[in-house]
Amino acid sequence: MARRDPRGSRASLLALLVLVVVLAACTAGANPTAQVAAEDGTLAGFWLGLWHGVIGPVTFVVSLFSDAVGIYEVHNNGAWYDLGFVLGLGFIVGGGSCGARSARS
Repeated sequence: MARRDPRGSRASLLALLVLVVVLAACTAGANPTAQVAAEDGTLAGFWLGLWHGVIGPVTFVVSLFSDAVGIYEVHNNGAWYDLGFVLGLGFIVGGGSCGARSARS
């Protein structure tokens, strides 16, 4: 029976620890303007989140060239806006269904 090299398992553990720390550093923070209306008194909800998700890819390209355009409305009502945004983006990007469909064919 071969013995395992303890240095190899330590290196693997260290690599895993570094990966976890790096991924944890990438997590999003709280949105301080959520649940706070914009200057005009509006608060983005589910339907506006859905629309922003649908136009997200185009908005992303435009935002690369303009500081006045953002891809996400920060003055939103929280989870409902987020749900609409993710669903809208999923409709356009295809979600997981397109990958599963192409893998079967």
